[in-house]
Formats: sequence, structure tokens, C-alpha cells
Amino acid sequence: QYVGPSSQKVTTTVADILKNPVDDQEVMLRGVILKKISKEKYLFSDGKDQIRVEIDDRDFPAQAIDETTRIEIRGEVEKEFMESPEINVKMISILR
Repeated sequence: QYVGPSSQKVTTTVADILKNPVDDQEVMLRGVILKKISKEKYLFSDGKDQIRVEIDDRDFPAQAIDETTRIEIRGEVEKEFMESPEINVKMISILR
């Protein structure tokens, strides 16, 4: 997967996503997963704001993570009509 520069701006704060959600917009966020909400749905915080994220079980890293583990997530905004936006996570990295 290519992770170098792009002509497309990548959003990096939950506040920006919540203020102006754009369906399929690429995002890269750093923070923690606060809790599991339901099957493959979690509450993520970047330290200031919170947003729901969807993470397939197969996309979790091999190392266990909890609410204190700082991670970086990459994915896309999912904005459905009359619903709050969420992030469809494609990749998780544990920050050291």
C-alpha cells in the first residue's frame, strides 16, 4: 500500500470529521479505542473528541490493545443519511 504524499488532503482530527463529514473521505487519526460498542463497532477518541469506528476483526494487529494503547487508524468516513458519521477502518498501527 502506498503511504507517501498525495494530492488529496487526509483529515487528522475527529473534530474536522464531525464538523464536515464527507462520505469516502480518507482519514488518519491517532488516539485510543475507548470501548467496544457492538460487533466490530468501537468508540474512538483522539484525545479531544469521539467518533464511532468500524473495525473488522481481521484488521486488528496481532498484539492485544486496550483503552490505554495509543494507535493510528487509517480509513474512510462513512456518512449515511440521518446518522452520525463513522470511520470504516482499513489499517491499525500501534504507536510506540
